Amino acid sequence: MSTTETPEPTGIADQVTATARRARVAARTLAITTRAVKDRALETMADALEARTDEVVAANVRDVEAAEANGTPANIIDRLRLTPDRIAGMATGLRDVAGLADPVGEVVRGSVLANGLELRQVRVPFGVVGMIYEARPNVTADAAGICLKSGNAVLLRGSSSAKHSNAAVVEVLRGAVAEAGLPADVIQLVPGETHDSVKALMRARGDVDVLIPRGGAGLIRSVVEESTVPVIETGVGNCHVYIDAAADLDKALAIVVNAKTHRTSVCNAAETLLVHADIAEALLPRLVPALQEKGVTLHGDAAFTAYEDVVAATDQDWDTEYLSLDLAARVVPDLDGALDHIRTWSSQHSDAIVTEDQAAARRFVAEVDSAAVLVNASTRFTDGGEFGFGAEIGISTQKLHARGPMGLPEMTSTKYVVIGDGHIR
Repeated sequence: MSTTETPEPTGIADQVTATARRARVAARTLAITTRAVKDRALETMADALEARTDEVVAANVRDVEAAEANGTPANIIDRLRLTPDRIAGMATGLRDVAGLADPVGEVVRGSVLANGLELRQVRVPFGVVGMIYEARPNVTADAAGICLKSGNAVLLRGSSSAKHSNAAVVEVLRGAVAEAGLPADVIQLVPGETHDSVKALMRARGDVDVLIPRGGAGLIRSVVEESTVPVIETGVGNCHVYIDAAADLDKALAIVVNAKTHRTSVCNAAETLLVHADIAEALLPRLVPALQEKGVTLHGDAAFTAYEDVVAATDQDWDTEYLSLDLAARVVPDLDGALDHIRTWSSQHSDAIVTEDQAAARRFVAEVDSAAVLVNASTRFTDGGEFGFGAEIGISTQKLHARGPMGLPEMTSTKYVVIGDGHIR
């Protein structure tokens, strides 16, 4: 090897650094790529996923079989599993993103100052985005698509449980990106399967611009506390549905059942039910059987344990994101009691009220400090796709930079462009 050649990285930290630096080079090209080229790449990615569905499903089967052999809970396997329909959904998500407006270059605000300077604040890509996530290989395509459209290169560090699935999806997407005329390195898997590679990614300040963790509370806490790279926190979904005294019982029944059972392994599923005491006697005889018929195990207070097969709730239940057919439930004396409970236990993701009382709804909306507050609607609507944003990259529960479902605009920063004519100060 000549002395001018760069040696191949050996340690995992060096490998991660080399990967990030390739992403940085690719990001420079992507940042000035036109919308037409990016949209063509997204369409090509979608077509490739559909054309190679069998390969991706075969890789996913290996991961699912390994998870089942290891005794992985059914709700986690549900997150891990890819089917032809789910892959078609991933492709649709990419096409949806292609159809959205390009945020890069958007003028957020602008004016001509009193001294004649033209001032514009415009959206620009972050540069290199790192994703650390558990199971859910559909996140691989969602993150790749939304990062590409917003002008960012993405480094994907999925869990080892989905390693074959993620590798297959990334291989398909990289080939499609290259076919569309963009650098394949705008989409890369982070090398390594141990925590050392995750740690190296979290320490890659200067090479990675922002990290976004998606997963359980332990993963998110670890990334937030240990990373030297700025983090956008996508939080745990301990979501509440409160049934007010002025609720329509039919609406309440439909909303609670949907919020809990529509899909349990997602962060916007309801985990706690609160019922106003004045309506409990009329609602519980209908609601408890309806939930139990759907397979829900209720963890309740005394009002709920009066019903058969309801488990007595503890403080741990109020604090738990079950991600399963379990629901904590209690009767509260009034709206203030519901607000106190939510302030104490909510993860500030999504909380809903069911009521026909506009004053109660206004108080709930004003006083519940969550990323999404819903009135007479299921918590399952807190979703980038449902909000019309296209495939989201996550739901932020923090308050800086972005909050709620993160679509394309949330994946950009801004810079100021100042245009003068020989101005000096």
